[in-house]
Amino acid sequence: MKNVLIFMLLMVASTSFAQVRLEGVVKDSLGNALELANVIAINKATQKLDSYGITSSDGRYRLSLERNSSYTIQVSYVGMKTAKADVQTIDKPVSQDFVLMNDNTLEAVELVYEMPVTVKGDTIIYNADSFKNGSERKLEDVLEKLPGVEINDSGQIEVEGNVVQKVTVNGKDFFDGDSKLAAENIPSNAVDKIEVLRNFSEVSQLRSVENNQNNYAINIKLKEGKENFWFGDVTVGAGVAPSPNDELYLVQPKLFYYSPKYSVNLIGDLNNIGEPALTNRDLRSFGGGFRSPSRDSGTSLSLGNNGLSGLTSLSNAQEVKSKLAATNFSYSPNKALDLSGFLIYNTTRLNTRQESFRTYTDPNLDIPDEETVNTGKEASDQGLVKLSASYKPNVNNQLDYDVMARLTKDSEGQTELSSVIGTTDQLEEVTPFSINQNLKYYYTLNENNIFAFEALHVIKDEDPFYDAFLNNDPTNNGTDDEDAYDETAAELGLDRSLDFYNLGQNQRVKSNQIDAKLDYYNILNPKSNISFTLGTIFSRQDFNSNIFQFLENDNTLDITPNILDLDNNVLGAINDTQYNFSDAYLGMRYNVRSGKFTFRPGVSVHAYGNENTQFGEKYEDNFFRILPEFEARVQFKNSESLQFNYRMNNQFTDVTRIAKNLVLNSFDNLSYGNEALQNGLTHNLSLRYRSFNLFNYTNVFATVNYSKNIDQIRSRAYFNNVIRTSTFFNSQFADESLSASGRWQRTFGKIRTGLSASYNYSLQNQFVQDMQSVNESFTQAYRPEIRTNFNKAPNLRLRYSYSVTNTDQGSGTSKIVRKSPSARFDAYIWNSVTFVTDYAYTNQDVDGRSQSFQTWDARLAYRKDRDAKWEFEIKASNLLNIDARINNNVGAFSVSNSATFILPRFVTFRAIYSL
Repeated sequence: MKNVLIFMLLMVASTSFAQVRLEGVVKDSLGNALELANVIAINKATQKLDSYGITSSDGRYRLSLERNSSYTIQVSYVGMKTAKADVQTIDKPVSQDFVLMNDNTLEAVELVYEMPVTVKGDTIIYNADSFKNGSERKLEDVLEKLPGVEINDSGQIEVEGNVVQKVTVNGKDFFDGDSKLAAENIPSNAVDKIEVLRNFSEVSQLRSVENNQNNYAINIKLKEGKENFWFGDVTVGAGVAPSPNDELYLVQPKLFYYSPKYSVNLIGDLNNIGEPALTNRDLRSFGGGFRSPSRDSGTSLSLGNNGLSGLTSLSNAQEVKSKLAATNFSYSPNKALDLSGFLIYNTTRLNTRQESFRTYTDPNLDIPDEETVNTGKEASDQGLVKLSASYKPNVNNQLDYDVMARLTKDSEGQTELSSVIGTTDQLEEVTPFSINQNLKYYYTLNENNIFAFEALHVIKDEDPFYDAFLNNDPTNNGTDDEDAYDETAAELGLDRSLDFYNLGQNQRVKSNQIDAKLDYYNILNPKSNISFTLGTIFSRQDFNSNIFQFLENDNTLDITPNILDLDNNVLGAINDTQYNFSDAYLGMRYNVRSGKFTFRPGVSVHAYGNENTQFGEKYEDNFFRILPEFEARVQFKNSESLQFNYRMNNQFTDVTRIAKNLVLNSFDNLSYGNEALQNGLTHNLSLRYRSFNLFNYTNVFATVNYSKNIDQIRSRAYFNNVIRTSTFFNSQFADESLSASGRWQRTFGKIRTGLSASYNYSLQNQFVQDMQSVNESFTQAYRPEIRTNFNKAPNLRLRYSYSVTNTDQGSGTSKIVRKSPSARFDAYIWNSVTFVTDYAYTNQDVDGRSQSFQTWDARLAYRKDRDAKWEFEIKASNLLNIDARINNNVGAFSVSNSATFILPRFVTFRAIYSL
């Protein structure tokens, strides 16, 4: 890592030595420094914009210019006349101050050169063409070149370390603002400006009274000529897979229409090369913009997820077939009413394979090490539909309504070959559906009094089915040669006379929740306001489950387990649980500004009600709790701030952890709940710093988070061989975590450097075989990066990821070291040829045992010129044709090593037509 950093510093230094610094101060006619004035340098020889800058809070600017060149320096500021000066550079720093005069004329200012970046209040505006070199195809290709903007590992857009909440195009929602979907599908050639909106609020009436400091949105402004016309592209591709019987295909139409009155987005996908327009996991987490009204109340209630949440990521599959049809619309029949919605249907078919080796680190547990080979087939069909209406008859009233329905059909068949248990065939199926409704009303009585009402209604119905088939030799029952599963089969009450065990389980979870609140804001004076919140949560969950055994000739057996709980009660195979939860709360917050400081103390009083009924027996727990919160912020400058937050949270679980009888999570993982389970209490503290400095092209953000969990809901595990049975309880031992992360980014001319770092420490108490131990883990990760951003020359990005994880499991220690250098090269040559290639090498070392793998992708494309309608491309993925990715993981009481098999080398030929 040291050598990599030295190399990056040398590249920066070589670039810096070839340039000359121009600096100075910009003031008005009264001698006052002007912050956020625009300064540009125009090369007289080429008539190109060579450098730009924005003045700091004390009016200073700094530009890097080429040696021995002549420039026209132009300074502009809103409401003032533009100033110009000629500057000749040699090999020494140059100083040039400017004084701007008031402009009282009404004539339009003639703008010949556009600033690459401008700042207007809380909005940062990027001129997209200033960051393009011709190799970009999608919005994400442009975004990752912008200072202060990142595409994270999940494909989401981040600004100053915060995930962007909403993306709009010409002010209209793009599939409800999903940032990943927008980044991967909007064509880059349609983008004119990218507007980053800080302190974003969807309700203008609440902008001055709500806490929106960490809310970010992005608005994409289209180029002239894109409005009132269809634009987008259609991609068609084909290729040959390593298997001669498999032909590769790709069809992806992506069409868009925007006008002042309505918009339509159409995205389609049909391919088997692992490049979906929207993955099954993306769609599963597609929230549709719904947010819980109680999100800031201090109460956290889980409804659980009883679908197939373990569906494989497409990048970890051996075979992928995907289909997608998606449309999004918006319509404004008049200025007061906006209608919008989307319809999405997605289907995915996957083949998977994973080989793993798990070592249990505590010799006192007497658990054998296990080697497994898992092969599976997954099928997922998902449909979503959402309709929204927003009515704003005037500036004082706004009424919003949203409804979204989701229907899913998932199945996963898996064969597991275990060195301990043998071969097991498993099948999981689930067809869940949900309906979410959201109603919001905002009313401004006068300039000092504002009311806001929010209500969310959620209905969920989940019906997972599980089946496991294991071989059995009944002649070994009761002998030393018993099968590994025989003892568990006896405890479950299975019929052991057959030559197989076939376990089945039906589950049904129905959830119905209402979450509502009424806020009242009173603006006391220009620097302070007070708010009161009256809110409530009502939730009901019904859970039914039944474990049974399939016999011969499709007969079934209702089993009678003889497993005891911690109180020596016999556990049943059937659950019938009704869980009711209520929270009525009253909250108050006071917000006051004093100079650079803003303080926001708050408190909420909650009356909680818990009741669960199982087989006619009722358990109740009603109590009151006061939850404080506090926020303090120091605004050093418009672009620099420090924020501290403290919040106490009450965490409540879902019905499946309360149901007191057995549940099959899998054939080798059983669990039962605890009807007396109570809430957990969490103390959360965070400190966040951000600085976006266009004076010296430096962006910095850093966060520190600490949490301490009291009465945390933890699991207690018992092992029989590798077969686990667990239950839940409120631990008297506190769990703690401390994390810190940060990113530094600085631009030197056409070179951008960056360094990301993170530190994570966690202390967790684990409970296995009636023994309590402490699991401590510390991870440190670093990622230095350097990249060029030339408009006419090829660009190179070098990145090095390095992480170390040290884990003390109480019975032993483990150390995992990951190193991953990577490089990306992109070039637009002869105004017609695009070449892009990505390479990464990953090495993982676990306690001295080293493993590595490499990935390499490339594409070569031709188009007549930048405005050509047709483009032809050859694209190769997994050029080195590696079989699998290696991953190592340290769990609570084991260390695992796994190889996940992936798609082979694919080479496809594509034709792209742009509208």
